[in-house]
Amino acid sequence: MGSGPSATGKGRIMARLKTGLLVVFCICLLLKAQDDPKGKGGPEQWEKTIRAFEEWDRKNSFPSDAVLFVGSSSIRLWPTRECFPELPVINRGFGGSQISDVNYYAGRIVLPYKSRVIVFYAGDNDIAAGKSARQVFEDYRAFTRLVHAKLPQTRIIFVCIKPSRSRWTLWPVMSEANAMVRELCGKDSRLYYFDAASPLLDSEGLPKPELFLPDKLHLNGEGYKVWSRLLRPVIKEALKPDHPHPDKHQSG
Repeated sequence: MGSGPSATGKGRIMARLKTGLLVVFCICLLLKAQDDPKGKGGPEQWEKTIRAFEEWDRKNSFPSDAVLFVGSSSIRLWPTRECFPELPVINRGFGGSQISDVNYYAGRIVLPYKSRVIVFYAGDNDIAAGKSARQVFEDYRAFTRLVHAKLPQTRIIFVCIKPSRSRWTLWPVMSEANAMVRELCGKDSRLYYFDAASPLLDSEGLPKPELFLPDKLHLNGEGYKVWSRLLRPVIKEALKPDHPHPDKHQSG
């Protein structure tokens, strides 16, 4: 008699576990599809997303002199308000985007906010789509010039392209692009380089699985905690109104 309810309870638990795993699997498939560079169209494919940002801005006020997070899915998935409650932040990440897409829409989702600091992450999808390290560097340099032409005092923090097991074969090209951007940041006091890669690697130099979602590409909650903890002092340094030219090769 007693085995009936127990078996039923175990069945319910198993069903819930299967449902939970299915949800996680579907989320990972969705994220992978958004970041899949194959068959990628032009920047116009993001028009609906950009209009949604603009609609939100029309209905809501945004903080003045905010810290703007902009870029691809690593920005979009970052719970920036929860991770930086002490800062006025705006998140304008759109998954699957490349640096050229951010440049294309900068006049609508970057410049209007007149941010004191911009936290930038993109380049991951660019290299996955076949772009060279040099092209990624040139696109990022174009972004900095575009911003500083209108907002000459804005500081920009480049969150370096992260290593991931999903794109591990591309890591040498990503590292090359990171190195080029790092050198650029050392030449301009308004540009910062945040080493987001080293904290994600284990003692053998491989990405730590415990910091990533099951898709092995995007960070999970623990991964974002690591990034946020190390990035916070870099943002605070960039927010200082007057400061000497520090070593921009910072990891927090």
